[in-house]
Amino acid sequence: MDATFLYLETPAGHMHVAMVGIYDISTMVGGYSFEKFRTHIESRLQSVPPFRRRLVEVPFQFHHPVWIEDPDFDLDNHVRRITAPEPGGRRELGQVASEIASVPLDRSRPLWEAWVIEGLKQDRVGFVVKVHHAAIDGASGAEIMTALYDISPEAEPIEAVDTPPDRVPNEFELLSYATFSKLRRARAVLPLISRTIRSVTHLVSNIIDPAMKHGGVPLSAPRTPFNQSIGPRRSVAFARISLPETKAVKTALNVKINDVVLEVCSGTLRRYLLEHDALPDEPLLAVCPVSVRVEEEMGTQGNMVSAIFASLATNVDSAEERLEIIRQSTEGAKEDHNAIGARTLTDWAEWAAPRTFGLAARFYSSMNLANQHRPIHNLVISNVPGPPFPLYLAGAELVAAYPMGPIMDGAGLNITVLSYRDHIDIGFLADADLVPDIWEVAAQVEPAFEELKQVAGLSDPTITKSAAPVTQTSQAPSVDLRNGSTADATASAQATPKKSAT
Repeated sequence: MDATFLYLETPAGHMHVAMVGIYDISTMVGGYSFEKFRTHIESRLQSVPPFRRRLVEVPFQFHHPVWIEDPDFDLDNHVRRITAPEPGGRRELGQVASEIASVPLDRSRPLWEAWVIEGLKQDRVGFVVKVHHAAIDGASGAEIMTALYDISPEAEPIEAVDTPPDRVPNEFELLSYATFSKLRRARAVLPLISRTIRSVTHLVSNIIDPAMKHGGVPLSAPRTPFNQSIGPRRSVAFARISLPETKAVKTALNVKINDVVLEVCSGTLRRYLLEHDALPDEPLLAVCPVSVRVEEEMGTQGNMVSAIFASLATNVDSAEERLEIIRQSTEGAKEDHNAIGARTLTDWAEWAAPRTFGLAARFYSSMNLANQHRPIHNLVISNVPGPPFPLYLAGAELVAAYPMGPIMDGAGLNITVLSYRDHIDIGFLADADLVPDIWEVAAQVEPAFEELKQVAGLSDPTITKSAAPVTQTSQAPSVDLRNGSTADATASAQATPKKSAT
């Protein structure tokens, strides 16, 4: 599964995930400095294996690449600083995050970057962490948060530990490893085929049973403006709703929090598409990642993830009816997923041929084939639980955390949700050409949530809220992400210590 995200990557489809954090630097002991952030990250490297490992390709792409401890690791290649354009609000932060998300990671180095973004309002600093999906999924990303953060601003620093780097294996060693790996895999193919046949038989029996619920069906999604072939440029926006109010809606309507989140996303997209006269008659179809880790695998790195398909019922006007359809769809999708088996997808992914898979992904992207068939799905919506208590990075308090997942050809919008303290933070990432007005999408979250609260009897139905007005902001200067400075060479960029700017 890790390698699959490498093969899926194309010049237009970057397979990294990211999080935009906003920090209150007034809690930092002794005041803020970029070097404190850098030193803090350096001290935690031994606790975050993906931050130290890089890829080594097997000759002739005979097998999947391998991870090694990077013998040439240089932290200055990964931790950088930049200044947000004035006035330093959320939109300016989103513009910088868009530029960062638009650049693929360098595969000759460990697959991550961290950007400290200075110049924000209200004594704030932004912090964007970008990690390739080959290294983490949602659950392992949460483990990285645990390793990087503290639960108090006065946490004792951890002394850096020198980890001896690996020797880069030679071609003979890589080919030998690949050969033995393939032989080990071959022993498991017959049980896997047998298990898959049983799973498919179970799924078919569920499908023909009228008493069973079912989720969405791939390739049944309607086309929208963001369901086209994508380019390399990204747009980013943020939104936030109250976690206690979300739990109150869940309790009042007897559904799960994930159902409430999906309905808020449904109402948001329905409002946005209606405003653009682009709402399909058929419901949008969302892919929702599902962790398949078992208890003994908690804390391990890499990808152990499957997915379910769920209807968003965007063709239904009533929020109450949409929520009920979503509830039934997610319950049915989970039953379908359980019928196939949680590990079936991850087990078969081991058989992906690197060269064939990679060439197929690039051919599909370069020929814009996503425009030639019905969308497989409309978008990915991920819901990741976060901590209910405050976190601190180098003593700075994390006040907001907006996650961002990747997009792919045919599905140029991603919504990723993270609960943190008393809020649910929502990150929107899209193709900048397909969704150039992404802040208009984010502006629909509040009225969509208000509508659902009215259904739950938690707000005054005589009070209506329209979407927040979309205001013009100053155009952010172009960002040169190779050297971590803005094109107009702001004073802060000029003040960057030479060693920390790469």
